Amino acid sequence: MDRRRVVITGLGCITALSESVDELFVALCEGRSGVSTIESFDASQFPVHFGGEIKNFDVTRYIDKREAKRMDRFSEFAVAGAIQAVKDSGLDLAREDPYRMGVIVGTGIGGIKEIEDQHVRLLERGPSKVSPFCVPRLMSNAACGNIAIQFGLRGPSFCVSSACASGNHTIGEAFWNVASGRSDVVITGGSEAALTPIGLGSFCAARSLSTRNDNPQAASRPFDRDRDGFVLAEGAAILVIEDYEHARARGARIYAELLGYGATDDGYHITAPLPDGAGAAMAMKIALADARLNPQNVDYINAHGTSTELNDIAESTAIKTVFGEHAYRVPISSTKGCLGHMLGATAAVELIAAVKAIRGSLIPPTINLENQDERCDLKMDYVPLRAREANVDVALSNSFGFGGHNACLVVGKV
Repeated sequence: MDRRRVVITGLGCITALSESVDELFVALCEGRSGVSTIESFDASQFPVHFGGEIKNFDVTRYIDKREAKRMDRFSEFAVAGAIQAVKDSGLDLAREDPYRMGVIVGTGIGGIKEIEDQHVRLLERGPSKVSPFCVPRLMSNAACGNIAIQFGLRGPSFCVSSACASGNHTIGEAFWNVASGRSDVVITGGSEAALTPIGLGSFCAARSLSTRNDNPQAASRPFDRDRDGFVLAEGAAILVIEDYEHARARGARIYAELLGYGATDDGYHITAPLPDGAGAAMAMKIALADARLNPQNVDYINAHGTSTELNDIAESTAIKTVFGEHAYRVPISSTKGCLGHMLGATAAVELIAAVKAIRGSLIPPTINLENQDERCDLKMDYVPLRAREANVDVALSNSFGFGGHNACLVVGKV
């Protein structure tokens, strides 16, 4: 099958560190943390009092109040990120065929806050008081639907939901949609707003989260022997991807090229990865084969790196399986140290970080990595504590999720 080249021309983000992609990357490279005490609800009765919470988000900077009332917070984040990304891309939508433009945006959970709010209304005020907008707000595809409505787009529009791998699966499916010629432009990425009482409580019950209430900014510690769990966060990252020739014809600025996509499942356990990382390793191998590259061509790996023992060890093992001796030379870092884990949005944010590393020849660090876990391998280079200048022509970005999902993207310099 003939395959078109696919490039990234627009970037947008809403995170606990910044609502600007440029400012976000600066903050990541400076090793700043966006983790803080939760203020949106009273978390004092929970074992965990902190997260990667976005403070002072004002959706009316992007859309009017009436539109916003019909959206859950995760959709608000997604629409805001899409508006940023489309503006950044320089697309003139009036000159585009709306049937050649798609929206593929993922989420791990969707409108959990809406479910909580309406359940309270049901119990306190009865079924007649449940909002008629409940389902349109809570459904996982609300983000992509609202983005399509925002811009009047009529091409393929759907949601991919695969827990913490959602962002990479979504961008990968968008990549193939453009590469195969079905669309010229796709708005893609991930959004999540699960930092709610039920969201926090469920991960607390599973004992998945760090409990460093006395020092939240040091809580997310990927690959560190003293980690005690991940940090729950919220946010969105949206990219505009398009056919290379289409981008050239309109004189677009091109950030990077999407080169390959790989996806597998462990088929092993609903929450735990295969201990030997075999499923993750195969996803990386498929992505590299899709990109027609060898492991030695990769200059940087943005790791899933959740700050959990099972993930960190399995991912490290998988990288060694795929990269062999090159695993000890290639820089690997996890930006979750700064941002926490945004579930279905996290992979899209991390791909943006990889793209910016290519553009800026600067690799963001793994913050809080003070005592490297020997089970992850002391010889591997996780770029601890400080950013590093390095030429990055090709970067690989990993994401893995509950359900055994593994998804990997390869991105390169144009």
